[in-house]
Amino acid sequence: MSADLITFLGEALIGIGRILVGRARLRHSDLMIAIEDCGPNALPIVALISFLVGLILAFVGAIQLEQFGAAIFVANLVGIAMAREMGAMMTAILMSGRTCAPFAANLGTMQVSDEVSALQTLGIPPMEFLVLPRIVALSLMMPLLTVFANIVGMLGGLLIGTLMLDITPIAYYNQTIGAVGINDWAVGLVKAVLFGAVVALVGCWRGMRCQRSAAAVGAAATSAVVLCIVLIILIVAIATVICTTLKI
Repeated sequence: MSADLITFLGEALIGIGRILVGRARLRHSDLMIAIEDCGPNALPIVALISFLVGLILAFVGAIQLEQFGAAIFVANLVGIAMAREMGAMMTAILMSGRTCAPFAANLGTMQVSDEVSALQTLGIPPMEFLVLPRIVALSLMMPLLTVFANIVGMLGGLLIGTLMLDITPIAYYNQTIGAVGINDWAVGLVKAVLFGAVVALVGCWRGMRCQRSAAAVGAAATSAVVLCIVLIILIVAIATVICTTLKI
């Protein structure tokens, strides 16, 4: 299994290299469709979950900080947490269920119906024609979705700060601007790019290596989501240790 994954990653890297030199055989229409699916179509669910996460962070923080007369620091808590960790992580987990599973199911179904074999017979590399548009689309859209999630989550914190703690919107905004720095945004965006690549690669890998049966398609989609979530949490843990060690 691990050798197969390494082989798939090698093929993906070669395909990305062919894109950079303009020799990849992929249709721009497929890329645009994948971008639309991974980006604009995902905004409603990302907005809902991010807003609720911001609400929860602010509510929990407000209960504790209010005891010490430091309610204004709820803005720091929500802003830094969303920018560095929660925005990218929650968006990636959402995309694991919303996008990774369909990637695996779609490509697995194509394996069952021999569409992948037909492409190979015609001399069209399935990696470049089917996989690369999905990888590129999700890797490009994840940072944008993460920025959107961060802003919506901070608005959720603003709502709690305004309603529960009597913090004015201007004071909350100024506190957030002062607390969240460029490093916080950069850390979150770097994670977002990694998460996008991981989600797309795992979904495509499980789909392209799917066995030719209906049950195997379902198993591929399920295993892709589970593996994505595990890898996302693992990356977050490793990144946190590295950032703490380097004091980023």
